[in-house]
Amino acid sequence: MSKKAEGVSTQRNDPHDDDAQNRDPRKVELREATVRVENWSQPDILPMPDPQEGWCFRWVRTAIHGASDNRNVSMRMREGWVPVKLEDHRELMVIPDHGSEWGKNGHVEIGGLLLCKAPQELMDQRRKYFEDQANAQLQAIDSNLMKEADPRMPILAPDRKTSVSFG
Repeated sequence: MSKKAEGVSTQRNDPHDDDAQNRDPRKVELREATVRVENWSQPDILPMPDPQEGWCFRWVRTAIHGASDNRNVSMRMREGWVPVKLEDHRELMVIPDHGSEWGKNGHVEIGGLLLCKAPQELMDQRRKYFEDQANAQLQAIDSNLMKEADPRMPILAPDRKTSVSFG
């Protein structure tokens, strides 16, 4: 007796068999149709320029409540910050503040904040200087505390470990 006579199908139901599935060849499939659409997000109020090797960027306050803050700008320039020209960073896509002296000179200013850059090496030295200042202050506090210690009731050395936990 043949298999057809018994009512048994000779067709295989193997899911890995290409003949069992009606599939188009892979080269026919279009990947562009399956690309996920990028979600919209609100743009930053203060955009940062594309990173440049050897430079770091910072926004420096030029005005507060409509009054210019020349003292702050002068101090930042003495620290090594240099105003950034808009023509050097077209990716920012900003319009200078109306009536701004910095904007008239081609610099990037938004809402009383001026985009500046400084050499990374100089800013690393600045960061190290302030870290040393903070460590010296902590050491002075600790030595002043230990000076008050009494042998009958000793003060334990301060434990300055920080940890972050959630929950």
